[in-house]
Amino acid sequence: MTHMSDLTLHIETPLVESLPLSRKVQGRVWLKMESLQPSGSFKLRGIGNACRTHAASGAKGFLCSSGGNAGLAVAYSGRRLEIPVTVVVPETTSGRAIELIEQEAARVVVRGASWQEAHEYATDALEAGWAYIHPFDDPLLWTGHATVIDEAVRQGVSPDAVVVSVGGGGLLCGVIEGLRRNALPSVPVIAVETKGAASLSESLRQHRNSALERITSIATSLGAKKVADAAYACAVEHGVHSHVVSDNQALSACLRFSRDHRVLVEPACGASLAAVYAPVESLKGRRNILVIVCGGAGVTIEQLERWRKELRNKTAGGDA
Repeated sequence: MTHMSDLTLHIETPLVESLPLSRKVQGRVWLKMESLQPSGSFKLRGIGNACRTHAASGAKGFLCSSGGNAGLAVAYSGRRLEIPVTVVVPETTSGRAIELIEQEAARVVVRGASWQEAHEYATDALEAGWAYIHPFDDPLLWTGHATVIDEAVRQGVSPDAVVVSVGGGGLLCGVIEGLRRNALPSVPVIAVETKGAASLSESLRQHRNSALERITSIATSLGAKKVADAAYACAVEHGVHSHVVSDNQALSACLRFSRDHRVLVEPACGASLAAVYAPVESLKGRRNILVIVCGGAGVTIEQLERWRKELRNKTAGGDA
């Protein structure tokens, strides 16, 4: 029998060359297909690492707060490790995401208007012997997420730019850690957010890690009002290129990607794809661009169509 500390919960994902996206830039675009992880997103890399570590230390259960993807990764990990899981989600979480978390035999509690409120409720409700799995602010997560770069390099691509969506900043920390440990410390990282959830961009503008008053983007998976302090520090130290796209651009990228690659992703992932469909300045002249297709388990065709209708109505109402 495999010891739980030896059990790897994430899978090695395909690295696919995108001809449609490569045509948009002067070089080649490589897609790291994290949407194909068993939990539907990259989150399983870091969260799987954290859950394995806590399980090996005797955790009786896992508690998590999440907008959807992290909760699903914890629920999947708990089921595989045979440890009970409770996930606290905010009211903005899609019914589909809740359904998928419950399908993994986890208990779901809905609390608060945003992830921050769900997080505060969860940390107050933590029982003795249970481990709290933070969705983005934990070195165990960053080390796990860094394996996405290890794999890309092992699969034969040494990127000269990496495009990544930023919510709380866990994936950003992991990507930078992965570049450093693969002797690629100076490779530029393009950190993409949506308008209305752009906490990193705002923090870089203010030269301090600051919080947004509220999240107004449809990309609720990017809905951390403030990035992890380590993510802000990493972004400053690495000199990341911050880029903000509109909800419309992120959603359009999701729809184009579904046609180009027959894969559904959510707007949080569409944000990074949007930065390549309409290439940002920092991608000009790059030969091998790595895009982390971070995924999104709760997305459906119907949900994408609903968002498109909502955004059209907002635009028609003058709220562009």
